[in-house]
Amino acid sequence: MELRQLRSFEAVVRAGSVTEAAVRLGMAPSSVSQAVRTLEGDLGVRLFERGARGMRTTAAGEELAGWARRLLEQAERARHEVVAADAAARQGALVRLGALESVAAELVPQILDRLAARRPGLAAEVRAEASRDALLAAVRTGELDAALLLDTGDTLGDLGFAVPPGPELDFLDLDPVPLVLVAAPADPLAAAPAGLAPADLDGRRLLVNNTSTCSFALAGRRIFGPGVERVQAGSVAVMRAWARQGVGVALLPAFAVAADLAAGALTALPLPLPALRLRLVWPPSSAACPATRELLYAATA
Repeated sequence: MELRQLRSFEAVVRAGSVTEAAVRLGMAPSSVSQAVRTLEGDLGVRLFERGARGMRTTAAGEELAGWARRLLEQAERARHEVVAADAAARQGALVRLGALESVAAELVPQILDRLAARRPGLAAEVRAEASRDALLAAVRTGELDAALLLDTGDTLGDLGFAVPPGPELDFLDLDPVPLVLVAAPADPLAAAPAGLAPADLDGRRLLVNNTSTCSFALAGRRIFGPGVERVQAGSVAVMRAWARQGVGVALLPAFAVAADLAAGALTALPLPLPALRLRLVWPPSSAACPATRELLYAATA
């Protein structure tokens, strides 16, 4: 079977006659008729009952009609995506990626490097947001092709944040993001001989972001419960600076405190902690976009 034969066959099914099908296809009736006859010969079955009132599909023709529609739709989709990929390669394309501010500062550059190596002609526009809600809303409305955020579990929002209503968003977990509980080097808990348990932090000051939906605040809520005294500090940079000065302890991602730990400006308290997940989120419809697919490949490389 050839696509041109299937197109002729499907046009006759829709039109009910060779003449009308030829008009719709912009072909000579003899060419349409020949394509149908060749298809019948290749399959060894009659596809139409031919009569004075037109052509009606046989049982075999009815079965083939469903297959023809699906095959032609897939062929058209393939053609569209190949043309789109070629246009993107020749003219350049843009993928719009959103990320939480801390993620944008530390982790997005690695993804952009991989994206540039994979698709030099693909430009990336990065939007850093303090609000996860704003990121998810922008993905939902199509302002962003995808977004990077921190989460855990097997469902989006398992960490404890709300997901905007609407069709379910797709997501892919990229890398674990280890958490570290940091304090000033002189903090007495740093020398705990047998390690710490969350209850050992009861009554201590835990520095948190000003928003209750901060990923690290949500993680801290699960780990420490109500036993700690939460002190509103602000951004990751402020929490880190206050922890250095002994204002309190801070639950932060390892990537955000690596330099301070290496320099001895902060110490990691010996408390076993779960890791968060760096999660890439996108609307299901955008996965068909070549630029979004390239971003997914680069993110998972």
